This record gives sequence, C-alpha cells and structure tokens, in this order.
Amino acid sequence: MGWWRPAWRDGAGVLAVQGGPPEVPLEVAASYRARRRGLLGRDGIRGAMLITPTNSVHTFGMRFAIDVAYLDRSFRVLSVVTMRPGRLGLIRPRARHVLEAEAGAMAGWGLRPGVRVELRVG
Repeated sequence: MGWWRPAWRDGAGVLAVQGGPPEVPLEVAASYRARRRGLLGRDGIRGAMLITPTNSVHTFGMRFAIDVAYLDRSFRVLSVVTMRPGRLGLIRPRARHVLEAEAGAMAGWGLRPGVRVELRVG
C-alpha cells in the first residue's frame, strides 16, 4: 500500500483525491494484456481504472466517453482531458500512469492539474 509500487500487478484498490470523495473504487491494469484491454467492450465503469505504465491512451472500440488523467511518477495530475470514442490521445512525455473514468466523473472528484492522488492497492 502507498504512493508508489516498484512492481505493479493487475487488481483492485481505492483512489483518494485531496478534497474529493472519501474513496473511489479503482481497478489496476498493469500487465500487457490488461493494459491493452483497458475499458474496451464495457458499457461503463464504477470508479476509475489505473493503467500503468503508460503515457498515452486511445478510445478506439470504446462505447462511452471517458475522462483521462495523466499522472507523473509522484502521482501528481499533469492534465485531465475528456475523450470521445474513436480518438487517439496525445503522448505526454512526463506521464507515467493514466487514470480513466466515465466522462464527467473526475470533475466531481476534484481531479485537476497539480492535485496529487493517493492509490491504495492490494
């Protein structure tokens, strides 16, 4: 548990945002297979998905619009964008992780550039 894990694994946990809701359910996609699949083929997600390591995402084959937060190595939000299905996101060279959630969710959690998030997994 904590801010950084040298060896990420697929699984579940919680996301905490400064000043946001107490806990947001979190899915972790760390293996090649899980990262490649991401949210494809789903109709939605309860909470958020962490894709690690990565610095770019796409929404080809997705059924719904998503919010994407690019995180640096210390889990500080670099940027937040909303992507409709069928889009290719820009590569963010400083990003090490990406959070995905249903469009509009991140604004409700108070996720914006400069905010640091805490991830508890395991």
